[in-house]
Amino acid sequence: MNLNELALAARARLDPAVAAFFDGGAGDEHTLRANADAWQRWPLWPRVLRPLAGGHTRTTLAGRELAHPIMLAPVAFQRLAHEQGEWASAVAAAAQGAGFVLASLSSVPMEDVAQAYLPDKGRGLLWFQLYWQAERSSNLALIERAEAAGFEAIVLTVDAPVQGVRDAERRAAFSLPPGIHAVHLPTANSGAPHNAAADGTYCAGVPATAPTWDDVAWLQARTRLPVWLKGVLHPADARQAQALNVAGLIVSNHGGRTLDTAPATAQALPVIAKAVGGALPLIVDGGIRRGTDVLKAIALGASAVMVGRPTVHALAVAGPMGVARMIRTLRDELEMAMALSGCQSLAEATPALVAEPA
Repeated sequence: MNLNELALAARARLDPAVAAFFDGGAGDEHTLRANADAWQRWPLWPRVLRPLAGGHTRTTLAGRELAHPIMLAPVAFQRLAHEQGEWASAVAAAAQGAGFVLASLSSVPMEDVAQAYLPDKGRGLLWFQLYWQAERSSNLALIERAEAAGFEAIVLTVDAPVQGVRDAERRAAFSLPPGIHAVHLPTANSGAPHNAAADGTYCAGVPATAPTWDDVAWLQARTRLPVWLKGVLHPADARQAQALNVAGLIVSNHGGRTLDTAPATAQALPVIAKAVGGALPLIVDGGIRRGTDVLKAIALGASAVMVGRPTVHALAVAGPMGVARMIRTLRDELEMAMALSGCQSLAEATPALVAEPA
């Protein structure tokens, strides 16, 4: 009936180690829990007796009118949840008019995903997420390949120079099974954030390979695609990104999987919105499980939202049909929340909707 029940159903179907990989958070999982809880701390202050005829969920992002503001976040190795993996998620997203962001650590080639997604006339936006690779030539090869396949933006993840301390995943001794790997990268290189180096320390070598602001500028100069930054929480970073004229920001704490006790995204979003003053479009992810969460995100300054774990939960339960049902459930809940709040369109979801009335 809802995305929380979907998570419970998926847990019963997934291998425990795979469930630990997808659902686990960093450290003591404070940020993981806070992501969902923080949306509930913002009350909706509904207006009544307002005109609702002709109401809709349409929005505009990256110069495109979209059916609704829901996108699927990049999630690695989706074939762990279903044999068709990212291909299935992309087909479902296109059918439901949702944006789709393919992870660098995809277990299905980007060309197959693009061929499944792009022909649908009602589709949303197709973007490629980039984990920065140690060699600039490797990054260039990936973005050129994404351009050729028809992807419409590059999403650079900036909040994971090293992997978070994910106890549940380590306790379960998670490892990729035979036949599943990051298909865009050499099999000897997972492409994930830097882990232990030869001397056994996590941070050895990181300063030489982690991306910097100079790398963002380099990337912008070498792709014809707009560049978004994913993982921005601090207003100073938002202003620096604005100075570089990036296409937009994704307010994210990596689903609570990197730095534990980082702020929940519902807490960070209004701070970032104030910092950029409407000059950059914002997307937010982290703990969004209800249509009311989506409506609050729009009211707090986001143009769209991303959901990550619900995608693999839906894949595990019912494959591409499950993902389509998940997206539609969230959209239907959003539409009902809008009507019950007195919003005919998302343009009416302003900060006043969540701010305590005077």
